[in-house]
Amino acid sequence: LPAGERRDVKRTLSPQRGEGWDEGADIPLNRERKAETPKPFKKDKPEEACGVYGVFAPKEDVARLTYFGLHALQHRGQESAGIAVGDGNSIFVVKDMGLVPLVFNEKSLAGLQGNIALGHVRYSTTGSTKWENAQPIHKTFKEGTLALAHNGNLVNSKHLKEMLTRNGSFFNSTSDTEVIADLIASFVGDGSVEKAILQTMNLLEGAYSVAMITEDKLYAFRDPHGIRPLCIGKLKNNYIISSETCGLDIIGAKFVDQVKPGELIVISSKGMKRKQILEAKPSLCIFEFIYFARPDSELLKKNLYHCRKKMGKYLAQEAPAKADMVIGVPDSGVPAAIGFAEEAKLPYGEGLIKNRYIGRTFIEPSQTIREVGIRMKLNPLASTIKGKKIVVVDDSIVRGNTTKKIIGLLKEAGAKEVHVRISSPPYKYPCFYGIDTDSIDELVASKNSVEQIRKWIKADSLYYLSLKSLIKATGCKSDSFCTACLTGEYPVKISDELKLSKLMLEKTSTK
Repeated sequence: LPAGERRDVKRTLSPQRGEGWDEGADIPLNRERKAETPKPFKKDKPEEACGVYGVFAPKEDVARLTYFGLHALQHRGQESAGIAVGDGNSIFVVKDMGLVPLVFNEKSLAGLQGNIALGHVRYSTTGSTKWENAQPIHKTFKEGTLALAHNGNLVNSKHLKEMLTRNGSFFNSTSDTEVIADLIASFVGDGSVEKAILQTMNLLEGAYSVAMITEDKLYAFRDPHGIRPLCIGKLKNNYIISSETCGLDIIGAKFVDQVKPGELIVISSKGMKRKQILEAKPSLCIFEFIYFARPDSELLKKNLYHCRKKMGKYLAQEAPAKADMVIGVPDSGVPAAIGFAEEAKLPYGEGLIKNRYIGRTFIEPSQTIREVGIRMKLNPLASTIKGKKIVVVDDSIVRGNTTKKIIGLLKEAGAKEVHVRISSPPYKYPCFYGIDTDSIDELVASKNSVEQIRKWIKADSLYYLSLKSLIKATGCKSDSFCTACLTGEYPVKISDELKLSKLMLEKTSTK
C-alpha cells in the first residue's frame, strides 16, 4: 500500500519464513498515536471482555467476512478492533483503537488477501486501553507465525508471564492474551502447533475462549469450564468460529455446534478435526444469558430473547407492582420489561429514548457535559410518563449510579412513582474471568441491603429476581453456569494473591 495509507492504520506484517524478524519491531507505525487512550466513565453494567471471530474460506473474501462478523460482535468490545489474514506463507495484521467501521475501510480490507482470517473486538479486562493491547496478537516461532485472539481472563497470568520472561520472552503488550500466544510459540519448538496448544491449555487457569491462525490453519479452544462462549458455523464448505451465533447469522453461515469446554478445534484444507483436551466442567457465565450476548444469539440451544422475556415474566410473579405502565431500560432491559408487562397485564411503553448514535466515545466530557450525565444516552419521554406510576425493568445494578440518575430523570419528567424491577439477583461479588468488576467496593449490593439500595437510588420500590427463577428462565440446569458474581462460588479457585487489578501485568517486567 502507498506510504500515505500507513499513517491511517497501524499494521504489523509477518515475514516469509527465513527472512529474519525483529520481534521488537511489532509496534505502531504512527508513534504520535501510541499514548494510552482515556477510558470513558464506567456505566452501571458489568463490562465484558471481547469478541473473537475466525474464518477458514479459501477462494472467499475472508477479510470482508470477518469485518461483518466483527460488526455483529461489536457489543462485546468497543475499544479496539483487528483482523489478521493468512495466505499460506505469511500473516498480515491490521488493528487500531476504535470501533470496527473506524478501523477498517475499503482500502484496508482490500489489502488483506488470503484464505484464512482472524478478527477481534476488545474491551479490556487485563491490560490498559492502548494500541499494544489491541488484538489479534502476533507471534513468530521457529517454523512460522501465529495470530491469536482471546475472550476471557486468566487468573494465573502474572505467574506465567514472570516464568516466560525469565526464560527470555519479550512482551510488547500488558494483556494476558500475549501470555497465551507466547506460551504456544515457545512450545512449538518441541513439536507441532497442535501439541503446543495442548501443553498451553494444561498450564492456563481461568477463562479463555481462543481463536488462532497460523499461515494455513484455524484453531479454536476453550477452558474446561467454558466460561466464555464460542461456537462453530459453516458457510457452504467453509468454517466459521464466532463468540456468538449472531456472528454466523450476519454472513448467512449455519450453526454447527458450540466449541465444547476443554475442546480443541483444528480447521485446515483437510476439514475440521475435534479433540477433547481437558475434562469438561461446564460453567458458562450466567451474565451471557442476562446481558452480555445479543438477544438474537443462541446459547446452550436456547434463544436469549425468549429467556429474557421469561425472566421478566417470573419477576412479575415474584414482585408485582400497582402501576400504570411498564418500561424497559434500553436496550438490555427491554425483553424482560415486555415479559413483565405481559404477565402483569400492564401496558408496555417506551419511556426512555436511547440515542443510538452516541456510540462509545473516547472524548473526555467537559464539566457541563458531566452534569448532563446520563442524558447523553437516555432521554425520558415526558408525554408518556407524566403523572403515571411506572415500573422500570432493567437486567442488573452493579454500581447503582446510573440507575439512580435514570430514576431522577423519570421523576423530573413527571413520573408519579418509579418502581424498579431487576431481572437478575443482586450483583454482590467481583468477577475474575472477564468482567471488569474486580473490586468488591464497586458493587453496591456487596455491602448494602435491598432496602438500603432502594433508598439510595430513590426508587418507590425495588425488587430483584431470585436465583431459582433466573435459572428456571434459562431452561438449563443450575450446574450449567458460573454464578460467582451472584453467589460468591467460583468454579476456578481465586487466591488472595491473584485478586489484583486488570493492570497487574503492566507491573510485570519484560526483557
